[in-house]
Amino acid sequence: MTVTVRQLLEVLGDGNFHSGEALGKALSVSRTAIWKQLSKLSDLHIDLESVRGRGYRIPGGLELLSPEEITAGLKPDAGALLTALQVLDTIDSTNAYARRQLELDGAHGSAYLAECQTGGRGRMGRTWVSPYGRNVYLSLVWEYEGGATVLEGLSLAVGVAVRRAVTALGVADITLKWPNDVLRDGRKLGGILLEMTGDPVGTCRVIVGIGLNINVPSGIAKTIDQPWHDLADHGLSRNTIAAAILSELLPLLSDYTRTGFTPYREEWQGYDAHRGETVQIRTPRQSVTGVARGVAENGALCLEVDGQLQYFSGGEVSLRPAD
Repeated sequence: MTVTVRQLLEVLGDGNFHSGEALGKALSVSRTAIWKQLSKLSDLHIDLESVRGRGYRIPGGLELLSPEEITAGLKPDAGALLTALQVLDTIDSTNAYARRQLELDGAHGSAYLAECQTGGRGRMGRTWVSPYGRNVYLSLVWEYEGGATVLEGLSLAVGVAVRRAVTALGVADITLKWPNDVLRDGRKLGGILLEMTGDPVGTCRVIVGIGLNINVPSGIAKTIDQPWHDLADHGLSRNTIAAAILSELLPLLSDYTRTGFTPYREEWQGYDAHRGETVQIRTPRQSVTGVARGVAENGALCLEVDGQLQYFSGGEVSLRPAD
């Protein structure tokens, strides 16, 4: 019989010491098999403490995702909309996995979470650092009629939903950065990546990908190439956070054809991290500096340049404070 890293972590996740012998007995394998799996934990950026005569432990423990806990934590209206929820171990990315599922069975209303991503990414091909068992990596699939037009402003509306979920759990100082970042104290807490497949003017499916920093290990923090924040100081359960996000996100996606971005626009602008500030917009062809004046009804960024208003949509566009 073999043992997986996840099975080992289900035991070590309590944060207590476990001897090699006790681990082998609990998992019905030899101590050699246990040692082989223990040696893999450093590659997953999991801190493992070893004390002679006491055994091994993960300081502070490690909470693994549980589909049962997440579904039990959903609000009733959201639970009725979820068709499937799958918790994966180590994959390339939840968005990539969702795309593959689309090719198999459609996957409308399906949510996919992972403990670890080896190829997590944000907009414009940026790498999303994805340590094992520490953050939330979530993708949700929804089908629409009417093509890309009905999805205008969706990434901003999803940002509002994520902010609502996190704020409801007691976290303050959450703002939003156009077009798809969630900030805490001005530093990146999470990101949103939308990918569309199907007919751009007919039946299409959107994959809503969300990455949220919950408890970033110190050993991997130095690899993140921008100011960041997590929720470690709040001690929140990853399962609780995942359920809270899905509880906001599922009704949003279900109603979006009818409502569009309109009911989310004022709230988004109320928490716009850069409204009224001088910012720089960069596209593959140009760089424009102006004052951020909120967003249009379709989610486009409104920038005042030399007294004139200009509008920028998403895609290969980035925003940053002006130098």
